[in-house]
This record gives sequence, structure tokens and C-alpha cells, in this order.
Amino acid sequence: MSGNLPQVAVERALAASKSDDCIVIADETSSANLRWAGNSLSTNGISRSRQLTVIAISRSGNEARVGVVSRAGVADAQIADIVAEAEAAAADASPSEDAQPLVAPAGAAATGSPGWDQPPASTEIGVFAGFAADLGNAFETAAGSGNKLYGFAEHQLDSTYVGTSSGLRLRHDQPTGRLELNAKSADLTRSAWSGTGTSDFTDVDVTALEADLAQRLDWAARSVSLPAGRYETLLPPTAVADLLIYMYWSSGAKDALDGRTVFSRAGGGTRVGEQLARLPLTLHSDPAEPGLQCSPFVIAHASSRESSVFDNGLPRHRTDWIADGQLAALTQTRHTARLAGLPVTPMIDNLILTGPGADGSVADLVGRTSRGLLLTCLWYIREVDPQTLLLTGLTRDGVYLVENGEVTGAVNNFRFNESPVGMLSRVTEVGRTKPTLPREWGDYFTRAAMPALRVEGFNMSSVSQAS
Repeated sequence: MSGNLPQVAVERALAASKSDDCIVIADETSSANLRWAGNSLSTNGISRSRQLTVIAISRSGNEARVGVVSRAGVADAQIADIVAEAEAAAADASPSEDAQPLVAPAGAAATGSPGWDQPPASTEIGVFAGFAADLGNAFETAAGSGNKLYGFAEHQLDSTYVGTSSGLRLRHDQPTGRLELNAKSADLTRSAWSGTGTSDFTDVDVTALEADLAQRLDWAARSVSLPAGRYETLLPPTAVADLLIYMYWSSGAKDALDGRTVFSRAGGGTRVGEQLARLPLTLHSDPAEPGLQCSPFVIAHASSRESSVFDNGLPRHRTDWIADGQLAALTQTRHTARLAGLPVTPMIDNLILTGPGADGSVADLVGRTSRGLLLTCLWYIREVDPQTLLLTGLTRDGVYLVENGEVTGAVNNFRFNESPVGMLSRVTEVGRTKPTLPREWGDYFTRAAMPALRVEGFNMSSVSQAS
């Protein structure tokens, strides 16, 4: 797309298409980053990239064959060749199970601002101006306490243009930022982590993050050894996000209908309508969620069991996945919705968990705990059994013992074995929902808001030597 705006490349590809239907997606990405170690900035940088995806569709009666070709750094003279390559791939493909008519302009989500004809948005190193000054102050504070700060900040801005032979022309600009901050004692024997997602770094309170990390390092001055077992456990928002994001990624209707997942009903169908949580929890996604805004329409570069290229441009609306503790929806394409007899509910790029009237902080939950564990975050999460969604993983950067409403020391790390679905039935208290960054999935999913949860009998299956 050298020398041309991304939307011009989309129009050229559509003009070159000879297939029955064609979808073209142009992505332009700019990113900026800062990194630091031992209370000192180490590196910074910026980058830009472009990608063009051509989806050629060959139709015959009710059948449709699809060919997809994606290329980075496409020159103008290469566009026609990429279209031809996609059309050749479609001619050789098997009929697509998820075939549907293309989304018509009248049924598509409205475009955002700036519009289709405007240049792509971009980020720059200046996005960190205010944040960097606050970070410098945090370095001084940490050094004064004998601690060291490590971490990084990244900001990315993606402009995506979607054009189709049905006349669709949609554009979305998506800012994505994240901060990971790690504090260590001077002898590097104690460690604590914090992180946050952000759209522009103006809402990041570095002072509060550093103070929380310093407190956790102080808690870790006393060490206690505990055996494996089931403990009443306080999960902070980041740990809740990691578990529920994996559950969300596992909530595809197609896999549930095929009897493959925890959301499959015995004897056939799905578990939509079943009670999952004893408390009236609501898990939802909403493209317009304040501070967590995301694309209001489907952008699908390829089909999978959870998405369909035929749904490109399909509107996304607020969807309750769990409502009042009951499974309310699974992620659906138009194809799977027809199979399941359920509404079309495409996946949305944010996730929010709330409990009615819940307004307590992590400190409030600690103050109401007679004896239990307080986690910092989870790490190296892997699936053990899809039928129950049993997950295993490790605790990291601080597990603390709570006794009589106070943190009394740090304990050893554990390997855990838990199903987020089963865990929901053992949630006994919910805190205030706040934006958070999942530690494990922060590379892929940053737009989450979660509360802290009190969980009965969280299964710490073995002691871990991980630090």
C-alpha cells in the first residue's frame, strides 16, 4: 500500500476482483513503547506497519468457497496479484460451512469519526509525556525505600478499513495501551507486580501503583510456608480477568453444540439458561463501554469456529453472557445462531463482570477475612479438561496470608487447578468493578473491568518453587 492511503488500497483491490463476492480489510498500525529497569529508563521506540487482507468468495447455488490472502507492506503494483491469489485459493477450497450472504450496508454498524476518507490515526512517543514524568517521580520514591522498579509501557493505534463488494465501507480506530510495573527489593528476593490497561495513558496513576507495590514488598518481609490445599482465596481483578477471559474464549456456540465444552448440555444443545453462579453476577461485553470502547462491528480476517468472514461489518451490541448468575449467551456467528436457535451474539473485544451493589475494595475484602489467601496474579495458565474447563497455572509475584482482617506475611507460590465455571458457584463476595490488565493474557486482551472476588475452596493443588 506504499504511497496510498489504506482505503485507496481497499478500493483498488475491490476494483480488481473478479469473484462473486469480495471483502478487503486494510490495517494500519502505529506503536510506541518505553522500557525501564532498576529505576532508570532503558529504551524507547516507535514503529508502523500495514497489512492488506483479501477475502475472495466464489458462489455456486447455496455453496460458497473462500480464499484468504494477507500480506504486509503491499506495494500498489502488487494489489491485483494478491486479489488473483485469493481468487485462486477460493477456486481450490472446499465449500464453507459458514456461508452466508455478505452484510449489506443497510444492516451494518455506523462508521465512527474520522470517516472513511480520512487518513489513518497514529500514535507517537509523546503519548507518554505526562506518564513519563510521573514515572520519574516513582523511581525516586522507590529508590528512597530501597526498592527497584522494572517494566514497560506500550501504546498502539490501529486503523482498520473494511470494504466489501456489497457496498460496505467501515472504518474503526482502536487505541490500545498497557502498563506492567514490577517492584523488587534491593536484594531481589521479594517481588510484586501491577498492571493496567489504558487508551491514552492520561488515566494511569503511577503514584498509587508504586505505593501498592511498596506495601506488598513490606508484607513479604515475613515469610510463611503453607502446604497445598483448598483455601478461601481473595482474587484481585487481574486474576479474575485471566480466568474469565479464558472462559469467554471457550464459549463458542459451535463447540458447545458439538458437545466439546463445559457449555455443552448433556444429551445435546447448550447450557444457555442454566444457573452458573450462586450470586447474581453479570458478565457482559459492550462496544460502547466507557473507557473500554472497541469496534462496534465484526472484523474477521479469517473464519474459525468462533468467527466468520461472512459476518464482516455485522453490528455488535451490548451482550450479557451471564445475567443474574445465569448463562445468557454464547459467542455466535450468523451460521451458529441458526444452528442453535439463539440470537446472533458475535464476540466483542472487551469483558466486564459486575455484582449488584458491590462497592468494596480489595482492602475491604481483606478486612472481612478471618483466614485466607490474597493473590497478586496468575501465570502460565493452561487448559487441562475442556469438558469442565479445568485450568492449571501458577501464582506469581506475591501470595499473602490474611489473618483476622490483616495481611500477616507472604507465603510460597502454588500451582492451582480450577475451572472458572465451577469457581463461579463458590464466589461468596464481590468487590467493586474496576479496569484491570490480565497478567497472562495482556498481550491479547487489555479491555477488561473486573471486581475482586472471595472464592471458597480455591484449589491450590501443589506447592510451586516458581518465584
